[in-house]
Amino acid sequence: MLVQQILKEKGNAEVVSVKPGSLVQDAAKILADRRIGTVIVSTDGTTAEGILSERDIVREIGNRGPACMSDKVDDMMTSKLITCGMNDDAVDILAKMTEGRFRHMPVVEGDTLVGLITLGDVVKARLSELAMEKDALEGMIMGY
Repeated sequence: MLVQQILKEKGNAEVVSVKPGSLVQDAAKILADRRIGTVIVSTDGTTAEGILSERDIVREIGNRGPACMSDKVDDMMTSKLITCGMNDDAVDILAKMTEGRFRHMPVVEGDTLVGLITLGDVVKARLSELAMEKDALEGMIMGY
């Protein structure tokens, strides 16, 4: 399955972003209010400059305590992004996420941010694909 199919099935392609210079506490509030795991750091909402996850915040709280909540997202975000394109295959994306130990991947076309997929999105797509293959094989075996 391709990333474009995952985004289509996901339905809501909205990517939640915060501007560079925003406070970590404000980003954390957005994560909590929206019940999401990550925000993209972007000046214009179309170019991903970084990504900040709940895991990044918790890790920093563990290291430095709650004072880090007054830091800017720029100081805590991952700026070396691993992205994917609309025509990338779900199996390849799953391997990249597993190898890199991250759960969110921005989807870009050129330099433009067009979506965000999660590990859960990719696993769901892969399970759906496997179920269809299973049904097709059972049909072949049973002579349907």
